[in-house]
Amino acid sequence: MNHLIQLTDLSISAKEVALLQPLSLTLYRNKPITILGQTGSGKSLLAQAIVGLLPSELSQQGKVEVFGQTHDRHSVMSLWGKEVIMLPQEPWRALDPLMPAYRQVAEVYECLHGMDEESAFNHALADLDKVGLRNSAAKKPGQLSGGMAQRLAVTAATAGGAKLILADEPTKGLDVSRRDDIIQLLMTSARDGGLLTITHDIEVARQIGGDIIVMKEGVVVEQGLAAQILDNPQHAYTQSLIAADPRHWEQREKSSIEKTPVLAVKNLSIGRQGKALSKDINFTIHTGEVVGVIGDSGCGKSTLGDTLLGLLTPVAGSVNKHIDGVKPHQWLKLFQDPPAAFTASVTLGVLLEDLVKLHKLDRQRIAPLMSKLKLAPVLLARKSTEVSGGELQRFAILRALLLDPVFLFADEPTSRLDPIIAKEVTDLLVDLAKEQGCALLLVSHDPHMIAKRCDTVIQL
Repeated sequence: MNHLIQLTDLSISAKEVALLQPLSLTLYRNKPITILGQTGSGKSLLAQAIVGLLPSELSQQGKVEVFGQTHDRHSVMSLWGKEVIMLPQEPWRALDPLMPAYRQVAEVYECLHGMDEESAFNHALADLDKVGLRNSAAKKPGQLSGGMAQRLAVTAATAGGAKLILADEPTKGLDVSRRDDIIQLLMTSARDGGLLTITHDIEVARQIGGDIIVMKEGVVVEQGLAAQILDNPQHAYTQSLIAADPRHWEQREKSSIEKTPVLAVKNLSIGRQGKALSKDINFTIHTGEVVGVIGDSGCGKSTLGDTLLGLLTPVAGSVNKHIDGVKPHQWLKLFQDPPAAFTASVTLGVLLEDLVKLHKLDRQRIAPLMSKLKLAPVLLARKSTEVSGGELQRFAILRALLLDPVFLFADEPTSRLDPIIAKEVTDLLVDLAKEQGCALLLVSHDPHMIAKRCDTVIQL
């Protein structure tokens, strides 16, 4: 059998609202398919429908065939592990928070391959070594950076040896070298099998090759060979998607910075449990200044921001605040992984209302900001688990901007956004920081984005 997945007129809806228009595709052995598209375009719903993980409140129509057999939501679960795997968009939801990294991988070898504990341990360490996590084998997910957790999730998922891999944004939050490593790991794992990748990273789509399907608002707007689509896009949306890649952004002039210091860092060493990740850091950040921080996953970018906010104690050196009379909630952090920043017990609207009441905010500012961030009002009636990762990330930005921060540590704020929205959100953050005199510390794995939008760059 040459084809692994056959979809015929697959559509998804919620209470008669179409989320994915009828779509047909065939995934052949050794010919990967990459689905490109904006956040909320239905990409993840498509993958969930294939593996039987579509939320129960959504209805699907059409035909799903996997390995030549027609499956419904429940029957396809029998293929999980050895035959089919799906890498979820949020590693925090896929990993056991109480289990060390090596056990998350070793358990796969024990349960699916029947290995004894010692053999499983050795295989797990070898796998972690391939993705640069051997020295973090004993750490739990909460002790890993977002990029490290992403690599762990990929490693655990591929350890089962399944030949059909569905990967939902497998490289978000990774620096360039680690991104390329994960791409090669996926392609090697899917050798003689199939790989269906969902991404908004143009370079990921280019490296994987095969066929590309471009989606917008649940509709396929263009499809064809990767080289053909990426080098000669025909649809206006595909053209704008490629143009929004940070390497194609226009270079902004560095703005003149008012010499009003907000934070001063002197001979700072940062780390956790007394172990330094980076040393001898010296800089001052001023009102309205945008400082970019780049470096490999695990080098201490998030740790630097947490140390500046007082969430971590410096290993050595000092952090001095130079602005008095500022309320504690105006020193803020935008989290790299928004699911970790929101409870799922109430709706987003309730969370926003609590914020307004607690800090006596002006409700009239909410609607314009939501419009700028391209957030539909209907999202306020949903919980954090009922919106896409990109939508939740934009909501996190909305919540932070409403508080008029004096210092904002933005930890990979666009890692879950498609290029078009990422560019708009980055420009919005930078513009508002300068308008409001907010000092913005912007962390990213993308050196092109940092170079073209930041006044100062710190390399860790």
